[in-house]
Amino acid sequence: MIISIVAAACAVAVVLVASRLVRRLRYGVEDPDPDGPTAGHTGGMLSALFLLAFAIAIVVPWTSADSARNNTYTESQAIGEAYWAAGRLPAPTGQHVQAGLRAYTAQVRGPEWRLMRDGRLSTDGWTRLENIRREVIAFKPANDEAKDARAAALDQLAQISAARHQRAADARTTPPSGLLAVTLITGVAVILLPFISGARPRGMTLIPFGIMAALLTIGAYLTIDISHVFDGALAVKPDAFTSLQDELQRISGGG
Repeated sequence: MIISIVAAACAVAVVLVASRLVRRLRYGVEDPDPDGPTAGHTGGMLSALFLLAFAIAIVVPWTSADSARNNTYTESQAIGEAYWAAGRLPAPTGQHVQAGLRAYTAQVRGPEWRLMRDGRLSTDGWTRLENIRREVIAFKPANDEAKDARAAALDQLAQISAARHQRAADARTTPPSGLLAVTLITGVAVILLPFISGARPRGMTLIPFGIMAALLTIGAYLTIDISHVFDGALAVKPDAFTSLQDELQRISGGG
């Protein structure tokens, strides 16, 4: 961030130095008009810079949200497969593992999902998953069928753990703060440029100018609103785990 500020200060210094040199050399013509080449060039570049930053600030969260949503279905599918594998384990281990998976699913869908809005996962979720894995590891299979079921359950638990780690990373994912800052700053600059250039909009010219300012402000707010994967307009919902709960109940009922 410091480097960016220094670079911006250097750019402003270059503009001031170039302006002084041109004036001393008596090159060019004075350009005080709001619709002059300086204001036109500056307005065009500011608009282009805002559109570039705005596009990136929209695309990055959109892509992150789509990836996080797919990962929730990957995790829920692994839980379902682990539940099937646990059903092949002898009692009481199989029932304990299935009960633990149901509790884990409810924990993720409920309290943990609310925590993810703040960019973190619950310690209770990690504890539940680790306890399930320990119970499966501690199980001593008496035959090949139980051994295969134990291996399948452990494999699916490893996938659940990997998906959970990815979900933790998704919960912390946000666009670079500098990108949002550039979007907001350039947006404000685009709105204020006519006034800074010396123009005084009056009458009917204020209507399109006001509409432009309103839409630009809404767009800038949108970049902030969608910046978090599990909160805001693009928030990933726990649909995968809601469907999973119904599936686990169906499996338990023999459906």
